[in-house]
Amino acid sequence: MSVENTRKLLADYYGAFNRRDWPTFLGLLTDDIIHDVNQGGREIGKDAFNAFMDKMNRSYSEEIADIVINVNTDGSRAAVEFLVLGKYLKTDEGLPEANGQTYTLPAGAFFDIRDGKVARVTNYYNLNDWLKQVGA
Repeated sequence: MSVENTRKLLADYYGAFNRRDWPTFLGLLTDDIIHDVNQGGREIGKDAFNAFMDKMNRSYSEEIADIVINVNTDGSRAAVEFLVLGKYLKTDEGLPEANGQTYTLPAGAFFDIRDGKVARVTNYYNLNDWLKQVGA
């Protein structure tokens, strides 16, 4: 895959996320997508990814902004830096109580690209920064 095609794929990925267009978003993933959860475990498969997104969407409303996409020379890997503009809607298990707190969180993600789709995504943000922002 070319650098340009990978950039477009990831721009489409974050565009679908921001529109909350989950069918398009999930359609950009391989069936065996690997999802490395920030400070969590590894999940494999589109069903697991969809379940994760359902859980996240119950507790958080987020938009991705200030996106910078970096791609290796053959388009097979990428790193993306961005800001998460969020609102904590419903208490997530094991985390502080939600009461509509807003947050702006620098974050990043690393991707493997295969056959024109996202085959792995590893997200990273500073959990302690988020906890501080929501008043923990």
